[in-house]
Amino acid sequence: MPEYSNRLGHISTEQFQAALTRLRLGDFVEAEPVPFGLFGQNVFLTSTQGRFVLRGAPHYPWQFPTEQFFVDQLHAHTQAPVPYPYLLDPSTDIFGWSFVIMPRMPGLQLHHKLAAARLALKDQLEIAAALARMLVEVQNLTWVVAGKFDPQTGDVMPFDKPYHEWVIDNIHEKAAAAQTYNDHTATSDLDWIASVVDTSRPVLSSASLPCVVLGDYGAHNSSVEHSEGAWHVSGIFDLMTAHFGDGQADLSVQVRNYLKKDEGLAEAFINEYLRLKPRPAGFAEQQRLYMLDLMLSFWRHWQKHQGSIPGEQIGLTFEQYARPSVEFWNKYLI
Repeated sequence: MPEYSNRLGHISTEQFQAALTRLRLGDFVEAEPVPFGLFGQNVFLTSTQGRFVLRGAPHYPWQFPTEQFFVDQLHAHTQAPVPYPYLLDPSTDIFGWSFVIMPRMPGLQLHHKLAAARLALKDQLEIAAALARMLVEVQNLTWVVAGKFDPQTGDVMPFDKPYHEWVIDNIHEKAAAAQTYNDHTATSDLDWIASVVDTSRPVLSSASLPCVVLGDYGAHNSSVEHSEGAWHVSGIFDLMTAHFGDGQADLSVQVRNYLKKDEGLAEAFINEYLRLKPRPAGFAEQQRLYMLDLMLSFWRHWQKHQGSIPGEQIGLTFEQYARPSVEFWNKYLI
């Protein structure tokens, strides 16, 4: 019985067939490990009815219901290529955990580093622009309040404070949590964090109509295809962190990933986004805040699990780690 990932463990042909039968998706043909991704929740699954992804062992009880809600909403209200239908079985009798089976999205999966490494710079720049255009399309999904989906009520529950204040509270909570794991988050780091927040606060304003924020949007959670002489996003997935708020927060993850590789790619991504969406007052200051929040997410995670950032020098302070990404946005100050 093959092991498909550390998280999913060993899965038998009979278990795959039982899942397919329950969701009326035909007869089992084959299953393949997914050679990329951080958490090992997915398996490529082929049946007589098509190619699918089986997703299992949820991180939280709300993960799969939240992903299903946002897949359904994006499918209904935008042209974004999401894995619809997202078929969720909450029972645990087959695998020991609830599971999802959804269509496998076509195209090149950019999280596959070997495949992505073959792309010429021209293609990478075109893909950066395509990702920006798709983000604009995704943001056509709006809601009457900023908030998170609640599986218990089946509705979006509003935050108890303005969206930017919710982000600022998250920033302070992450910094405080990082301090509990070790002494790597210094007082000087907290002072710098406060200075970024204080600089941003005077220009913060709530969007008139909240839109979807995927929370982890980028090439690593997308697939792309080249057709009719251009690159297009052909799939968007992994929507666990989706909520409603300020859509501009979704620039941070992909910008950060591009900055580790080539600043020109980050600029191509941002410039295409700003070509299609009005640039609000305080754009750069708000992006500094969102980037600070993202970098603290990484910092907190690695302080908890390893005590240092993989690939970074030992003894690096949070300010030294985060400042280049945060201050990148200074070039967009008006």
